[in-house]
Amino acid sequence: MMKMKVLSKKNKHVILYWWFGMIVQFCFLLCVCAEKTSLRGGINSLKSKSIVKLNTQDKHKLVVDNGIVSVSMARPEGYILGISYNGIDNVLDSENQELDRGYFDVVWNEPGEQNLSKSTFQRIHGTNFSVIAADENMVEVSFSRLWTHSMSGKNVPINIDIRYIFRSGDSGFYSYAIFNRPKGMPGIEVDQIRFVFKLDKDRFKYMAISDTRQRNMPAMKDRNTGQVLAYPEAVLLTNPINPQFRGEVDDKYQYSCENKDNTVHGWIGFDSDPPVGFWMITPSNEFRNGGPIKQDLTSHVGPIALSMFVSTHYAGKEVTMAFQEGETYKKVFGPVFVYLNTASSENDNATLWSDAVQQLSKEVQSWPYDFPQSQDYFPPNQRGAVFGRLLVQDCSRYFEGGRYQYANNAYVGLALPGDAGSWQRESKGYQFWTQTDAKGYFKITNVVPGHYNLFGWVSGFIGDYKYNSTITITPGGVIKLNSLVYNPPRNGPTIWEIGIPDRLTSEFHVPEPYPTLMNKLYTEGRDNFRQYGLWERYTEMYPTDDLIYTLGVNKNKDWFYAHVTRNTENNTYEPTTWQIIFEHQHDLKSGNYTLQLALASAADAYLQVRFNDRSVYPPHFATGHIGRIRGDNCIQRHGIHGLYRLFSIDVPSNLLLKGKNIIYLTQTNADTPFQGVMYDYIRLEQPPAT
Repeated sequence: MMKMKVLSKKNKHVILYWWFGMIVQFCFLLCVCAEKTSLRGGINSLKSKSIVKLNTQDKHKLVVDNGIVSVSMARPEGYILGISYNGIDNVLDSENQELDRGYFDVVWNEPGEQNLSKSTFQRIHGTNFSVIAADENMVEVSFSRLWTHSMSGKNVPINIDIRYIFRSGDSGFYSYAIFNRPKGMPGIEVDQIRFVFKLDKDRFKYMAISDTRQRNMPAMKDRNTGQVLAYPEAVLLTNPINPQFRGEVDDKYQYSCENKDNTVHGWIGFDSDPPVGFWMITPSNEFRNGGPIKQDLTSHVGPIALSMFVSTHYAGKEVTMAFQEGETYKKVFGPVFVYLNTASSENDNATLWSDAVQQLSKEVQSWPYDFPQSQDYFPPNQRGAVFGRLLVQDCSRYFEGGRYQYANNAYVGLALPGDAGSWQRESKGYQFWTQTDAKGYFKITNVVPGHYNLFGWVSGFIGDYKYNSTITITPGGVIKLNSLVYNPPRNGPTIWEIGIPDRLTSEFHVPEPYPTLMNKLYTEGRDNFRQYGLWERYTEMYPTDDLIYTLGVNKNKDWFYAHVTRNTENNTYEPTTWQIIFEHQHDLKSGNYTLQLALASAADAYLQVRFNDRSVYPPHFATGHIGRIRGDNCIQRHGIHGLYRLFSIDVPSNLLLKGKNIIYLTQTNADTPFQGVMYDYIRLEQPPAT
């Protein structure tokens, strides 16, 4: 019995230790859960309890509340009056007019109009409100507007339906727009389509676009009291509210990025308790124009957050959506996700940003969504896919006994049928892009049914690839292509080359910015091309004579990043002529040499090429007027690239010399500092082998 009593005491101790261990583990789990729910103000714990409520009692206002966010909208117009979140009555700017807080807008003009001042900026206001779906789990509402001939000249001739979706458990809401042009509508050109959110200026002062592009931002008042520079968007902050911004330049185009990277951006308000973030999340680029590397706006001083669907930024009128009279059209833009979050600690911008990035990942994984109710939206089960492999066969290597090369990390995509490279000017249809793996394999999934061409381009090689057959995507269909071979343009072996064929000018000399005209975000050399006024550095470097580049002596960093005009005096400008000097040691071959001239950008430019005779007229080659109607403006908008152009120039052997040769590149248009071109890559080739 004594032994049994001893065992009982041991058992009691064992049981006590077990319970103590369980309590410790339980407390640890509570701490972990508390840490996980610190974001979004503990929203995760509310997801299972919140339901979506729709309030339509007010004839002029609609309110949808899912227990996390509450959004009020004008009825039937559809613009957003306010967004309530985490105890904040309105994260939008309540001092703005009601129609100027959260809205959807279009910029359009009559066909053929070239005068920017005659374009019409129009906020789209619905004339009919309807509830598409409503239960405790989801509400979708519609604000639509039908065009009639009585609206001619005043309203964009497109039927537009703006939708908002609110779901239980979501810390935000979805928005999208449906465009429809039935037969009988007049011709039109559309330059811009977007959602706009203007946030509380007293709350949101920190902006984040990427892991490396984040900063405290000046206020709109600082711009209003500053000095306007060479164009209205660029302002020198001379008397900012916060002295830290004095002497900086603010320009919304300094915060642009490529479509493929324009996935999440927004603002953080540290004055809230706890801090709050407002984010624009775009899970797919399929509805944007111009392909994956077209640049566009993100967030900028206001504070303003944009969701850009279509624009002519960094491309010009060549990418406008031009509709002929009677042309029909239908497309869904979005959905995109407006996401709000909170953090438990002060000044925790890293936590809020990383949470927004994680939310982006969740949205991408869920794309295409299965919950939008529009019959014009294509859910996952109605989409198709294309699989294949892209190889490269460069003739110069082929002549040397080389093999096919893997198109490593190449861009491959589907867009509306057109010529090779037409995708970068295409704005009407959907586009679906991916990048190949190390061995050239690619898969393009979730493709909307329709007829497409398959396009591609490979960094390290000039030109554009186009598959020779039309690809028809059917619902649920999967197309498996054989190995595709891209033969980049080439007529003969390389004599010399300048640059890297990657559609960028970043390998060339990007000068240091003016110390008095800087944006401090880019002071460490990162994205230095985004600084203001770099074009003026050319005149300082070459006040009388122009750039001379000697093969075998100079390197890429000796080549100025943009071929611009020279500022003479009193804001007058003159054309500039660059020289390429090279030695041809061997006897010239009969036939035509080839100058491969690839441009990364052109703005209202006219480029002339001459060989060994600077004054010959007409020139041996001329591009004609390129980028002529609202060109890509990359020089003034800090964009290292715009529309890609390739010119394969025949050079008769009698134009070249044995020994010293000079190629003259003259950009003749010289009315402003922003006219010019950016070179991607230049190569001289021998005549074709016989």
